[in-house]
Amino acid sequence: MSDDKGEGLVGIVLVSHSAQVAASVAELARGLAGGTTAVPVAPAGGTEGGELGTSAELIAAAAASVDRGAGVAVLTDLGSAVLTVKALLAEGDELPDSTRLVDAPFVEGAVAAVVTAATGADLAAVEAAASEAYTYRKV
Repeated sequence: MSDDKGEGLVGIVLVSHSAQVAASVAELARGLAGGTTAVPVAPAGGTEGGELGTSAELIAAAAASVDRGAGVAVLTDLGSAVLTVKALLAEGDELPDSTRLVDAPFVEGAVAAVVTAATGADLAAVEAAASEAYTYRKV
């Protein structure tokens, strides 16, 4: 069982072009997961200067901050965020070893990832739950 610091839980990084969007989606996902603080979730939005965009440095720092040894799932909002994460993964030394870019809708996928991680699920299950959010129908 995990402790308050999320030991043994998959970490979640939410990469958006906007710091406010990344932080808000993190807050929403935690709230819909029952307000859990056990799941390590870090927003990585915008640039170091607070502008719109993505920052490899902020993404790497966020991934390091949520790494508890069970893997890190990274969800992104738009195209260049995906490219930035792919570049970091290709470099091989900027992100924790078990970091995975998850193909999922940003908001619904983040909620599914945090809820699933809170159960103690492994990285593959967290990725599957987030990816499955593509199939959620609204009407």
